[in-house]
Amino acid sequence: MAAMKVKDADIIFVPGYTSSGPEHWQTRWQSKLSTARRVEQADWGNPVREDWTATLADAVNASERPVVLVGHSLGVATTIQAVPRFRNRIAGAFLVAAPDVSNPALRPEHLTTFGPYPREPLPFPSILVGSRNDPYCAFDVAEDLAGAWGSLFIDAGESGHINADSGHGPWPEGSMTFARFLSQLKA
Repeated sequence: MAAMKVKDADIIFVPGYTSSGPEHWQTRWQSKLSTARRVEQADWGNPVREDWTATLADAVNASERPVVLVGHSLGVATTIQAVPRFRNRIAGAFLVAAPDVSNPALRPEHLTTFGPYPREPLPFPSILVGSRNDPYCAFDVAEDLAGAWGSLFIDAGESGHINADSGHGPWPEGSMTFARFLSQLKA
């Protein structure tokens, strides 16, 4: 089979808590990818697992092409929790900075309602990018999640939460990794 190109897929960005602002790499990438769109949650400041996963599943299931998911932070948790609801083909998932939703010290506290994570391997190819100093998830927890999900784990070094606040607005290394990942998926 041919390698996947952007035009072959619906690329759905799945932001986390409070969404991704104009300087965030998700927003920047989305503006450059012709088939990209963002899942729009009703209330970005008050994440409710059932609502967020249903909204994502509706977006995926309405797609006419295979879907590539690009999740950041609570968007990773939303993606993982929504997997059983997906009816359309997921070509792959590029997951960045998963929060440790099983950590009772995670703040804001309501983020823990997205846990615990299922530990079954994902039924599609995936990458999980983790940082050694992410304030929302210990590195060994991220590495363990990648192993459970069958995801290729990428060590992003000391990159904080891999968002605009940690200096990852354009995030060219991430963009190159995503392009490589996409090219390895089957169209």
